[in-house]
Amino acid sequence: MADELAPSAGAHASRRDFLKTSTAAIVGGAAAANLLVSRTAHAAGDDTLKIGLIGCGGRGTGAVGNAFAADANTRLVAVADAFADRANSSLAQLRKTAPERVAVDAEHTFAGFDAFEKLLATDVDVVILATPPHFRPAHLKAAVAVGKHVFCEKPVAVDAPGVRSVLETAEAAKLKNLAIVSGLCYRYDPPKRELIKRVHDGAIGDILAMQVSYNTGTLWSHPRQPSWSDMEFQLRNWLYFTWLSGDFNVEQHIHSLDKAAWAMHDEPPLRATGLGGRQVRVEEQWGNVYDHIAVTYEYANGVKLFAQCRQMAGCSVDVSDHLIGNKGSAEMMRAAIEGPQAWRYHGAKPNMYDEEHKALFASIRSGSPINNGLYMARSTMLAIMGRMVTYTGQTLTWDECLNSSENLTPPKYEWGTVSIPPVAKPGITRFA
Repeated sequence: MADELAPSAGAHASRRDFLKTSTAAIVGGAAAANLLVSRTAHAAGDDTLKIGLIGCGGRGTGAVGNAFAADANTRLVAVADAFADRANSSLAQLRKTAPERVAVDAEHTFAGFDAFEKLLATDVDVVILATPPHFRPAHLKAAVAVGKHVFCEKPVAVDAPGVRSVLETAEAAKLKNLAIVSGLCYRYDPPKRELIKRVHDGAIGDILAMQVSYNTGTLWSHPRQPSWSDMEFQLRNWLYFTWLSGDFNVEQHIHSLDKAAWAMHDEPPLRATGLGGRQVRVEEQWGNVYDHIAVTYEYANGVKLFAQCRQMAGCSVDVSDHLIGNKGSAEMMRAAIEGPQAWRYHGAKPNMYDEEHKALFASIRSGSPINNGLYMARSTMLAIMGRMVTYTGQTLTWDECLNSSENLTPPKYEWGTVSIPPVAKPGITRFA
């Protein structure tokens, strides 16, 4: 798995190269139509799409439910997780809510670090990748290599080598005519889609600045049990270890950063600087991540993105995204525009989690699979960049961050000791 996370030799990318690659991948679909999913799904006149779930936590289980809601001719036929108890509890929950859609026997319930490989060796058509983000580059690469369509939860990596791997895999998927639909769900939300269309059409004029916030309380954690090794404790509390989640700026705040990137046509920033730390969540259960982060991103056209996020109990909550233009402003979470072209969304508001799966399955069945691989990689890198400038206290360029050699992969995957780097200290922690 560690080898699969590494980029190919010389896989360094400039900001310009990154944009070129992005544009090329977005085009992609029809060039390799002979490799459609119909080779299996329709081989015997059966239009059922067989789903495999890799990562059986709450998000993975929820994603299967969204897939069921999105397409009546889908079935879950295999599951994989590092932990057998989690695979079985996911199946138990899904069998309660949709028993007729779950066709998973004991031989197709896989556990362990190699569970994903065993699942990918089955005849599933589509895989849902919902493990801790650290594993996403390797799992995505493996899925595309064996010809599977993918629903890929966010973020898609925790370090720059992982992002570069995802970029390469997205290109491979395009050549194989395989779908990659991202879990950056707001891009499939009708109110947000309509607002961004209007912004891109000039409803607020030229964007001058953006402010995004994801300030929330704390999330779940699982107390350490005497029988747990370091690896098990960290995997069961993956949110709080940078090697697994990328820090909460990457794991959670990516939604806000992705909406800002969308507004900017996914043009990467030139540079960023930030500040943050760990003030309240200081006990062992919180691993080595921060609890507050603020980053300023600077773009080539002079636009600045002011981004902040916080996970602290007892504090005010603010999840909002503001676009400020020279002719008006937009608030993305409210789907509203103020100014001469004032507007408020009043249309249908379907479940955006269902909508992304509807788009995935419709694209597969149409023979023109969606490939979100490049923008999900860009937004992930934007979030990782924010962590890098915050942890180090340095102003860094996009190219420096994208070409970083920092690889958070542990020496090996086994149920034993896993040493954890100390909490980052700005001005002391070095950029690699």
